Amino acid sequence: MSELTIYPDNAPDNPQRFTGFEDIRRELDAIGIRFERWDAGKPVAPDASQEDILEAYREDMDRLMRENGFKTADVVSLTPDHPQREALRAKFLDEHTHSEDEVRFFVDGQGLFYIHKDDKVYAVLCEKGDLISVPDNTTHWFDMGPEPRFTAIRLFSNPEGWVANFTGSDIASRFPSFGE
Repeated sequence: MSELTIYPDNAPDNPQRFTGFEDIRRELDAIGIRFERWDAGKPVAPDASQEDILEAYREDMDRLMRENGFKTADVVSLTPDHPQREALRAKFLDEHTHSEDEVRFFVDGQGLFYIHKDDKVYAVLCEKGDLISVPDNTTHWFDMGPEPRFTAIRLFSNPEGWVANFTGSDIASRFPSFGE
């Protein structure tokens, strides 16, 4: 189940929790974060190709691409047996921004986005069917957990813009990690 946990950024032991989709969407919308649910337009097999996955979600993808000027989409998958899972996890565990929106739709599995905004940290557990869009220059970090398992569609305006610009803050180390 998707979940939103909101912490004061100076008190990670005093959170508010939301599990209802509309509650999560309302709280995130208030800080400019898009949160949607998508359904596949046709069945997606567990071993589906990137092309089959993109085609299954074509209607919602095309709508979002038109609305936001995204130019490309791809599919990324990670499993607990991936030989570089620890390095890939560590890559985005520190607070950072991007020069373009970070858009992820979870075809399967889950991941935890932390958004740092207005003296609060919003921890968004995204699961199968969830889309999250973090606007450019929004401070955040992502934790896929110690045994990552997800397949996600990524949308890009410019793939080169999706480079992490780290803030140098240690805030991520003060909040609970995903799956630990």
